[in-house]
Amino acid sequence: MSDLRLDATQLDRYSRHVIMDEIGPEGQKRLLDGSVLVVGAGGLGSPAIQYLAAAGVGRLGIVDDDDVERSNLQRQIVHGDNDVGRPKVESAADYAAGLNPDIDVETYETRLTAENVGDLVDDYDVVLDASDNFGTRYLLNDHCVLTGTPLSHGAIYRFEGQVTTFTNDRGEGADEDSDDSREGTGRSGPAPPCYRCVFPEAPEPGTVPDCATTGVLGVLPGTVGCIQATEVVKYLLGKGELLEGRLLMYDAMDMTFETVPVQSNPACPVCGDDPEIESVDDATYEGTCSLSAD
Repeated sequence: MSDLRLDATQLDRYSRHVIMDEIGPEGQKRLLDGSVLVVGAGGLGSPAIQYLAAAGVGRLGIVDDDDVERSNLQRQIVHGDNDVGRPKVESAADYAAGLNPDIDVETYETRLTAENVGDLVDDYDVVLDASDNFGTRYLLNDHCVLTGTPLSHGAIYRFEGQVTTFTNDRGEGADEDSDDSREGTGRSGPAPPCYRCVFPEAPEPGTVPDCATTGVLGVLPGTVGCIQATEVVKYLLGKGELLEGRLLMYDAMDMTFETVPVQSNPACPVCGDDPEIESVDDATYEGTCSLSAD
C-alpha cells in the first residue's frame, strides 16, 4: 500500500474502489495519476466533472469561455444560483475542488481554436468532449486523431442523447507501459473509426436548432455525461469494453438504449487511406451550426 502512496484518508475516501478486484489500490493509483481535459462545463461537462473528481482522477482540465446564466441551472449541476455571472470554469473548478481536495483542477477560460488546441490537449491523457457545436467537435477529433489522444464524445437533443469513444489507436504499436489487458484493445482488425467517419459533414448552419429554441430535458445530460465519465474511468483503468466502434443512443421518453455499430471510413479526410488533413491548419472549423449539448 505504501508503494502506491495511498494514505489513510485516501484509503477511506476510495474504499469502495479499493475493495473491488477490478480496481484495487493499483487501479485507484492509476486514476490519481491520470489526467482528463473536459471541453465544456455545461450540461454534459457538469456531471462528467462531478464524477471524475469524485472518482479521484488526479488532474482535471476544464475549458469553457461562457459565464453562468440562470437558465443553465436546470441542468448544469456544478453551478449554483450564487454563481450566476461567474465564468463557468471558475464555478466548476470550485465545485470539483470542494468535492475532492486530492485533485488538481486547471481552468482555461477560452474558446478552443486551431491555434490553441495543441497547447490545451497535448498535456492530458484523455479528452472528454462536452462541447455544444460542430466546429469544436471536428477540431477536437482531428487533433486527437493526429496525436493519438483518446476522445469521449457525447451529444444531446431534447429527449435524446448519444455517446461513443474514439481511442484513436491507429495500430502503430502500443506503449510498453500501457495496459493492453482490456478486451478488444488489440489492433489486428480494421482501424477504429473517428468522429468524421461517423459524422462526415455537419448540418448546414440553422438547420439544427439549439436548446434555447427547442428546450432540453434537464436530467438528460446527467445520464449522457455520466456515461462519458464512465468510459473515461474505464480507459484510465484499462478495464472493460469501451464504446469504440459503437454508438450508444439513448431515448429518455421511451427509456430505451440502442447500440449501433460504426465503422472506419477509408475515405475519411483525417484517418482514411489518403488523408487530406495532416494538421488542424488544413481544415476550416468556423461557421458550423450549433447542436444542443449545453
